[in-house]
Order: sequence, then structure tokens, then C-alpha cells
Amino acid sequence: MARKAAALHILVKTEQECLALKQQLAKGGSFQQLAKKHSLCPSGKRGGDLGEFAQGQMAPAFDKAVFKGPELEIQGPVKTRFGYHLIKVLYKR
Repeated sequence: MARKAAALHILVKTEQECLALKQQLAKGGSFQQLAKKHSLCPSGKRGGDLGEFAQGQMAPAFDKAVFKGPELEIQGPVKTRFGYHLIKVLYKR
């Protein structure tokens, strides 16, 4: 049975933009608000919420960050063919 996870993410074009957003988050910025304002992914309208997905469904680097990384910590920049992601894993099971 495939492992599952739920995550929020923010997708931007450049690593610089990604790092700038990460700094805003470190200063207490709202992940959902920043996703709505900056994310290029359609999930941005939902505050970056990707819902639940199975291991192997996402781009390989994204998948690895989600399933190998910590929960509830901001990870990134994670580079995929779509751009640069900041990822916040809500849970894994």
C-alpha cells in the first residue's frame, strides 16, 4: 500500500523568489496568504493546499522532499521542471 501525505506548497519561477518567500515565512508570514499571492500553481487559490496524494504521484524531487523530509517545517527551495517550491508537509501516513 502506497504511503500518503498532505502538503501545502508555493510554486515560483526563480530560486531567488523562493528564498525571499522563505524569509517572509521565517518572520511569521502566513503560508496560505503567500501561496494565494505568489504561487503559480492552481492550488495557490486554496492557499497552496494540494490535499492528500500518494507517494510517486508528484515530481521526483518534490516527492522525495515530502516523504523524506520533516512534517510542519518549511522545506525548499525544491527544484522541479515546474519551477521552485516551498513545501510544508501537514502529515504522512
